[in-house]
Amino acid sequence: MAAELVEAMNMVKSFRVSDLQTLLASMGRSKSGLKQDLVGRALRLVQTEYSPELLKNVRQLYESRFPRSSSWLPARRPEGLPVSYSSLGSTPSATPQGVEYLNGISKPMATPAPEVKLVPLPFYQTLETLLPPTELIAQNNEKLQDSQCIFELSPSQADQIRNASELRPGIRSIQVVLRICYSDSIGIQEDQYPPNIAVKVNQSYCHVPGYYPSNKPGVEPRRPCRPVNITPWLHLSSLTNRVTVTWGNFGKRYSVAVYLVRMFTASDLFNQLKLCSVETAERCRERIQDKLRFDPESEIATTGLRVSLICPLVKMRIGVPCRVLTCAHLQCFDAVFFLQMNEKKPTWTCPVCDKPAPFELLTIDGLLSDILKETNEEIEEIEYLTDGSWRPISEDKEKEKEREHSNTPEYSMVEMCVPETNGHSPAHSSTSLSGKSGGSSAPTTGVVGVAPAVPPSGAVVDLTLDTSSEEEGGGAGGDSEDTEDSADSPTPKRGRYNYDKDLVTAY
Repeated sequence: MAAELVEAMNMVKSFRVSDLQTLLASMGRSKSGLKQDLVGRALRLVQTEYSPELLKNVRQLYESRFPRSSSWLPARRPEGLPVSYSSLGSTPSATPQGVEYLNGISKPMATPAPEVKLVPLPFYQTLETLLPPTELIAQNNEKLQDSQCIFELSPSQADQIRNASELRPGIRSIQVVLRICYSDSIGIQEDQYPPNIAVKVNQSYCHVPGYYPSNKPGVEPRRPCRPVNITPWLHLSSLTNRVTVTWGNFGKRYSVAVYLVRMFTASDLFNQLKLCSVETAERCRERIQDKLRFDPESEIATTGLRVSLICPLVKMRIGVPCRVLTCAHLQCFDAVFFLQMNEKKPTWTCPVCDKPAPFELLTIDGLLSDILKETNEEIEEIEYLTDGSWRPISEDKEKEKEREHSNTPEYSMVEMCVPETNGHSPAHSSTSLSGKSGGSSAPTTGVVGVAPAVPPSGAVVDLTLDTSSEEEGGGAGGDSEDTEDSADSPTPKRGRYNYDKDLVTAY
């Protein structure tokens, strides 16, 4: 069943929109939404409601598009991949062979109660189940409970552990791990530790992952719930191994299971990703054209989509572009850094949109891989166009800078003060309006009723004169445009405000 489930999920990932809509409609599910929404909905349907009828529909849709000679499915599941990881929660049970009859109608025998199923983990491949999921039962009303479980290792299992290679010093590739989860038969359960957990193996306490400190104020530290490696404390012989789990009884029900697993590293998962989950450049162009296709219901027509070549995880240029099939964005992140991060602190969250990013939904973008090879290090952003082509953004930035520089107004230097011949400076900067001294014969145009503002060269203006002195001196000035009379007559006296009193301002 595990292999069939993986096969069905791989088929769903290759479906087109019409295939996904047909599958969802046949199972009574909504078929509206974008393609990434339909893919996620179909994958959840396969995982949670797996049945022979559903598998039949998936295979029919897949065979209608791909002939049986297609080698895509074997490529998606090469040898060495953890194809049996969904058997984590399975228990060996006998298949009923007999059939009961009620009123002459055949009636199937009663099926056993649904089992607890644990979520598959990319870094762990289950080899054998040593202890199926078993519920932790409280013995009394105390808040702190002790539950024991026992199992034995066969000689072949012990030899596997002894002869396993080391991934790191002290860490073998073949391990015996303990997993704990909620005792909920609905859906697939993730690892979840009970409060006050402690694990003792053969009278020795083993290490349980601690809490991660939080850098955000007011946020409590978080404990990563991952399998507990109990291999170093086991008897690699025919002796019975006893595991005691101490847990807090606060109303929640928990189950514990023990598995013999093979450990993978980030490098192993990266090799698997390159081998079986690469989206071709042609398929990526189709995806871009689908996103940029004009929508008549939308008032804004999108003509391009910008994608950064910088990884949002490490702020460096992307080496191997990777993204999630169910995400709506085209922005990628670096596959190597993403796998290394989840090896140390497994979150499996998309660094672009913070949505779930499980390993089985990761894919390498073949088009962006080619773009990264063709562009140099200076280009940090590109834009996808409606026809599936692309162009770099760096040239546009340089042109924009040049355009901004060319639009900057240039102001000439203004000489604010020019010394006169007698060593005195002009009385006010507004004297430059007339352009020449009062003794000049050039007429002043464009200004009505304005007399020359600057006294003749060498004359000194008496700033102590007031209005009364102007009246006594007969400060009636002639017309400023009559330059001939003004040249023969003496220069009239002026007040401190530099205008003739007898002139009336025209509004």
